Amino acid sequence: MQAQKKGTLAVLTGGGDCPGLNAVIRAVVKTAIHHGFEIYGISNGFHGLINGDMKLMDLSDVSGILPRGGTILGTTNRDNPFKYMVGQDDAGNPIYEDKRDVVVKNLKDRKIDCLIVIGGDGSLKIAYDLHRYCDVNVVGVPKTIDNDLPCTERTFGFDTAMAMATEALDRLHTTAESHHRVMVLEVMGRYAGWIALHSGIAGGADVILIPEIPYDLEAVIRKIRERQQHGKKFSIITVAEGAKPIGGQMTVARLVKGSFEPVRLGGVGEKLAREIEDRTGIESRCTVLGYLQRGGSPTAYDRVLSTRYGAAAVEACLDEEYNVMVSLQANEIVRVPIAKAASQPHQVPVDSDIIRTAREVGVSFGDEEPAGDTSDTRK
Repeated sequence: MQAQKKGTLAVLTGGGDCPGLNAVIRAVVKTAIHHGFEIYGISNGFHGLINGDMKLMDLSDVSGILPRGGTILGTTNRDNPFKYMVGQDDAGNPIYEDKRDVVVKNLKDRKIDCLIVIGGDGSLKIAYDLHRYCDVNVVGVPKTIDNDLPCTERTFGFDTAMAMATEALDRLHTTAESHHRVMVLEVMGRYAGWIALHSGIAGGADVILIPEIPYDLEAVIRKIRERQQHGKKFSIITVAEGAKPIGGQMTVARLVKGSFEPVRLGGVGEKLAREIEDRTGIESRCTVLGYLQRGGSPTAYDRVLSTRYGAAAVEACLDEEYNVMVSLQANEIVRVPIAKAASQPHQVPVDSDIIRTAREVGVSFGDEEPAGDTSDTRK
């Protein structure tokens, strides 16, 4: 027997796609219906919210989607209700309009009590702005493969991306060892090194380069030479797309106007491989994992975490505790103010236990000073 109607909710997915999005949507819809809410699904993120592209969902809409990658609702990382591009001027520059009043009207017309926003820092910032400037009730769900959102220990999608990068390192090992090469794997992560760090450790990388620790090329080369001295004729390097040399800048692939994230990083892996080969004469190759990290079926861990997040978001609405983000802390799902969740990104602490552990097993972060004795036989 269906519960008496409690109210009306809506859910959207914003920003880039991510393994586990459909698992969250499924949990939101099933939990909402279980508690007597009507639930609207909004198509293509904030674009659908601005244009009123939404429909009531039922259990049939989420049947069989738990293991599917992507999002059945669609998404976009371009449309911001407070700065919505409506065209271009004669010089090709974008023309923006403020569409917040349209968003509020679309929500009121459907008597939506709370908007559940599944997204990363850009989407959660918009959710926070809808709350503080438009008095819209919102609940956020932390989504990003980069694991760089504050106030939560883990975002869904990270585990799947890390597993994909680890598998790539396993495969690169065989080629590197066979051809006596230096193999560089460039992974995503933007301005945080979580994917590079975790996959690098899991995949046995010899060098891990992350944005939080600027690297010295000489230190990287010393690590490669040291391995050669001990009979290791190949080396594996994992580099985050936001890694940069000491005193240098991050490598920018391109700029995208009108996007939540206009600066698109990329190219540091190829640059590093060329520099190593030029300086050492050792054949060096780069593999850019790219969007493979964001696609495909989520891991079991991400399916469970996504389901917990989706159910918790509806439970917050049931308790009428709005303007929060559901968060994982000490393996419990808690609620934190969305203002905190929309603050500065969470980077890898350089003094953390996981960094120390990696150093203990011989991983180089490209910041080591020359040593008088290089007779390291730990590896």
